Amino acid sequence: MSQINVDYVGQFNAERITEPARSALVIVDMQYATGHRSGPLAAKMKAEGNGVTDWRFDRIDALVIPNTQRLIKAMRAAGGKVVYITIGAALSDCSDAPVHMRSFFQSVNNYEGQRAHQIIEELAPEPGDPIVRKTSIGAFASTGLDHLLRTMDREHLFMVGVSSNMCVETTAREAADRGYAVTLVEDACATTHKELHEGTMRNFARFFGKVRSTDEVLGLLTS
Repeated sequence: MSQINVDYVGQFNAERITEPARSALVIVDMQYATGHRSGPLAAKMKAEGNGVTDWRFDRIDALVIPNTQRLIKAMRAAGGKVVYITIGAALSDCSDAPVHMRSFFQSVNNYEGQRAHQIIEELAPEPGDPIVRKTSIGAFASTGLDHLLRTMDREHLFMVGVSSNMCVETTAREAADRGYAVTLVEDACATTHKELHEGTMRNFARFFGKVRSTDEVLGLLTS
């Protein structure tokens, strides 16, 4: 994949020094619903003969899953936390979700108790890993994520998952606005279109935080 070029990185985050013991890897929405080739979104697209998600699932297989596995291992070894964010409803009719999200949750059976709602096996949490369920695009809007992170004294957040330009970006922006030092791990995120992914990375790096590769983050955690 081509290198993402950015022309400005916000000075606030550029001056922050990463402390692994105060860091968290935030894994966003890596569930069967939309984060795995065997899930209902992929099945729906295949049944319709629609290839719009091909780039998404190819990237998840080739980059997002293996790079996130590497990041999980390094974050644990460095004394950081691994925090999982999930999206979906608690109720089977999805009436607990915002109106604009209900039909989508219903279309991919994304509510508690369904396989679609589960975190994918390749990135399964370990006992004690926090799992925060949201019903909104950004995690801070519908959860106690901010309280959790502050209680755990986490200042530096490394964000991965899907979709780059939706739930990952919105959650990352919300975090930056709350004073966290945020890094998007470029090659551990995916969305439907390459141009949306690359645009997200360029825009985030202008003011909100850092955009780094997995190898760069591993260097920070092991240095």
